[in-house]
Amino acid sequence: MTLDELRRRIDELDRQLVALLNERTRVAIEIGRIKRERGESIFAPDREIQVLDRTRAVNEGPLSDASLQAIYREIMSAAIALQRPLNIAYLGPPATFTHQAARMRFGASVQYSSCDTISDVFTSVEKGRADYGVVPIENSTEGAVTHTLDELAETSLKIVAEVYLPISHHLLAKCPKDQIRKIYSKPEVFGQCRRFLQSEMAGVDLVPVSSTARAAEMAAAEPGAGALAGAQAAETYGLDVVASEVQDLRGNTTRFLVVGAACGRPTGHDRTSLLFSVQHRVGALHRALAAFSEHGVNLCKIESRPNRTAAWEYFFYVDVEGHMDDPPVAAAIAQLERECTVLRVLGSYPRAWDRGE
Repeated sequence: MTLDELRRRIDELDRQLVALLNERTRVAIEIGRIKRERGESIFAPDREIQVLDRTRAVNEGPLSDASLQAIYREIMSAAIALQRPLNIAYLGPPATFTHQAARMRFGASVQYSSCDTISDVFTSVEKGRADYGVVPIENSTEGAVTHTLDELAETSLKIVAEVYLPISHHLLAKCPKDQIRKIYSKPEVFGQCRRFLQSEMAGVDLVPVSSTARAAEMAAAEPGAGALAGAQAAETYGLDVVASEVQDLRGNTTRFLVVGAACGRPTGHDRTSLLFSVQHRVGALHRALAAFSEHGVNLCKIESRPNRTAAWEYFFYVDVEGHMDDPPVAAAIAQLERECTVLRVLGSYPRAWDRGE
């Protein structure tokens, strides 16, 4: 085929795609109407995972699974916005990694609200100013985000989804690297870039701030200041990348949680997050954790944090494979409850298929 013939073929395929996309959206709008009548949530992570799984199952290329996911994310985002406008709270300001994770999960068609702190994200959703919130929970290099763990201990919200975002940190500034006297960033980011800071920026003041985007914003306004942040922050705040990929480890990935009012249904590929505490007795924690192995439930993660209302008492956070409605998980939780002074299910939600593993 000639170039003109190939282009005419593209034009014809585009007409078919537009017609099919609009037909799909009309069906989605009708589904949204039925959901509203039933009082169900418009955002259904369990259903979205099923859709993405089916697209990958029939994908024969040349499009990659990741490319298809990005396309379908925007298709579903547009459909959700037409069913009912959604507002997503995130740790801001714009161009933070949390903002990027939120857009990766919800697409470009919904509304976004920037929050100054992780606590503000939870409060915004709890008070109904936002439908969902997106917060960081752990990094593959530095571990848990303790502020989020502490908020989960006190909120009535549930974890409804997770997002994995590969993280690349750059040194941003409006001056050459050797003229930088101060660097702004989040404390966790300083930890993820420790080797670079020790070897190439020794003696430079490190100033912790609430977010990488805030760091870029402050560096843009101050001569001799730099920021450790992402490439999007450089574009947003008019900074130059004076050193690229300065994180200590390749494959640096941050996991984010989506919090909302209620969990979704099981998908067969789920994760459940729990919070519990046990009495100060010999073997109490061992007996509590034995519930998972006895019922064949895989324990993925465990963290401990001080109970902020009782000195020298601790909460344990665990992630397990499976949904709380799956019989083995339900049985394990029932057994665990008998060993605990406090037990809360923080949420059951679909595991992200692109976990950066």
